[in-house]
Amino acid sequence: MDFRNSETKTNLMRAFAGESQARNRYVFAASQAKKEHLHVIEAVFTFTAAQEKEHAEIFYHQMKELAGENITIDGAYPIDLYDSMYDVLKAAQHNEYEEYDPVYKAFGDKAKEEGFSRTAAIFHNISVIEKTHSDRFGRLAQMLKENKLFVSDVETGWMCLNCGYVFHGKEAPAVCPVCEHDRGYFIRLELTPFI
Repeated sequence: MDFRNSETKTNLMRAFAGESQARNRYVFAASQAKKEHLHVIEAVFTFTAAQEKEHAEIFYHQMKELAGENITIDGAYPIDLYDSMYDVLKAAQHNEYEEYDPVYKAFGDKAKEEGFSRTAAIFHNISVIEKTHSDRFGRLAQMLKENKLFVSDVETGWMCLNCGYVFHGKEAPAVCPVCEHDRGYFIRLELTPFI
């Protein structure tokens, strides 16, 4: 099939627009988390925003042969303006899961059907990443709801995201004994992406 006349071309632009918007929503959510002294959640939103930017770039580069052209798309994109960080996290969880299934799975299937196997693989692989994002946001929302973001039922390690100090105990310290940043900077070791 000719790429210019494919549904895959339109789906790539939809995905590019969606990922671009998700990145900005997560940058906005990170700012909100920072204001609420939830620096761990701020860091997760910033971390995820960087991945969404990368996804947008991957989708964008799949359309290189159309350089200089405009692609018209339709689409529906969420407005996730909530006062509660729990609600922001739940909305992010929902949106990421929706990208995972049905959106990117369907886009990948269509690309495969139209003969664009590399693009199909990209959609399917990014779909799985979006599921990871959804699970992460859901876990953080649940911890926030249960007041377990900085408290554990068992002794665990807590890392200060500012200086790297690791504390072991059932709850993160109120203040880091090294850099004196507040509890909002501590994350459970098992949730850190760089251990």
